[in-house]
Amino acid sequence: MSLLPREQELVKEMEQNGTILHNLTKLDMSGIYIVMMADDIEDVHAKLSTLPYYPYMKIIIVPIRVVNHINQ
Repeated sequence: MSLLPREQELVKEMEQNGTILHNLTKLDMSGIYIVMMADDIEDVHAKLSTLPYYPYMKIIIVPIRVVNHINQ
């Protein structure tokens, strides 16, 4: 649990700078879903690798299309 405060701090920074758009916790608390902005899969891993819990994460990446005028 000693990693948790730093993890929460970094996630909050990513939310504030627009890297993480949504952060959803599973109902049974067994994991989370994150919607984030990234250029490609390598960029996702580069950004997530800054998190203390990254080595313990089971990551499944599903690319989605962003449709709005800000990101086009």
